[in-house]
Formats: sequence, structure tokens, C-alpha cells
Amino acid sequence: MTPTASRIADSFALQGMMRTFGAVLEHVGDGVVRIACDVTPATSQQHGHGHAGLTFSLADSAAGYAALTLIDPEFEVVTSEFRISLLAPARGRLVAEGRVIRPGRRLIAVAADVLGPDGTHVATALGTMVPVRS
Repeated sequence: MTPTASRIADSFALQGMMRTFGAVLEHVGDGVVRIACDVTPATSQQHGHGHAGLTFSLADSAAGYAALTLIDPEFEVVTSEFRISLLAPARGRLVAEGRVIRPGRRLIAVAADVLGPDGTHVATALGTMVPVRS
């Protein structure tokens, strides 16, 4: 595992929300991170589909960690703004892939897509991450 991947994995392990969801870190690359999670009764809404909060959280975390792969180790990132379009009901295993659109010293533009088990495009998101000293 690369030092960057180890750093991301260590940080991810501290995320109580991701642990609560049962989410796992599937891939860490330069500017790209994938996080997966199963929709369960605990993460569903009243119709049995994954709650929008689950979908949003997976997309936000994947995009944030994608940004973190491209900055110096003495920095973390925080979400400045993040918007999501929910495109289809979230069912089964969800995979959120976050990626950096444009890196910067003060702002990092990011995007994320959330896909269902059959490749259904569940959501797409755009956001801005801000590097902060850790």
C-alpha cells in the first residue's frame, strides 16, 4: 500500500458515519477514491430504498478523500459546498467514486457518482473542498 493509500485508510477508519453505514474503502488512486456500502434496513428510508443521506454521505466522503490524495500530508480537507442530484432509487450495494476535477491550493473542485449493483446511476454530485492544516 502506498503512503497516500495508508493515510486515506487510516483517516477512513476514524469515520464514525462510514463505520455506522458499514462502508468500505474499495480503491485509492491519485485523485480517485471509491467507497462501497450495502443499503440495509438501518440506512433505508420508508420505501425501503437507500436514504438520500446515505447516498450524499458516500459521495461526499469519496470526493473528499479523492481531494486528499493530491495534497500534502500535513493538510486535511473540509467540504465547502456539495450538491447532489438523485437520479434513481438506491438499492443493493452502492459504489461512490469521487474524483478531482481541478486541484488547487485554496479550493479543490471535486465530483462523485454513485452507482447501484447493476450499474444504475443513482446520483451525481459536484463540490468544493478546502485544504486545512491538520
